[in-house]
Amino acid sequence: MVSRKHKKDVLLHEKLQLLRSITNSHANNDSSIILDASKYIEHLKQKVEILNLEIASGQSSSYQNASPVVTVEAVEKGMQVNLYSERSCQGLLVYVLKVFEELNLNVLEARVSCTGSFHLEALGVENEQNGESIDAHIVKQTILHAIENWSENNDQQD
Repeated sequence: MVSRKHKKDVLLHEKLQLLRSITNSHANNDSSIILDASKYIEHLKQKVEILNLEIASGQSSSYQNASPVVTVEAVEKGMQVNLYSERSCQGLLVYVLKVFEELNLNVLEARVSCTGSFHLEALGVENEQNGESIDAHIVKQTILHAIENWSENNDQQD
């Protein structure tokens, strides 16, 4: 007969594996899965704050024409860049990747979705040869400038 403790352990393990898959964690031990989940929740909180700010500033009514929303956060491994737009942004990825190249950031991990909307999550690490530390604010401003250039280029093509 299986002990009660063993059943609880199995159930806990299953729930942690579910949490791991929901948060796209690659962690193997329980504490790392929980840490990744905590980071994921903080990331979702940031998204909610951004959307609330947009709603408060009245951008939601013209959201289809709004510029992409950019957040850049310094993390342990480098810079976490999140870029989101309700509309498809054909060619924008090229402009953003040029920013990474200009700032000597190597893309360590990235996820991009361009179906109906545009969403980029990228982790950039500083090139070891550069020697200078890059500020998250500078990365964000450079990406915003690249978005302006992309937008101007798209307006000329229309």
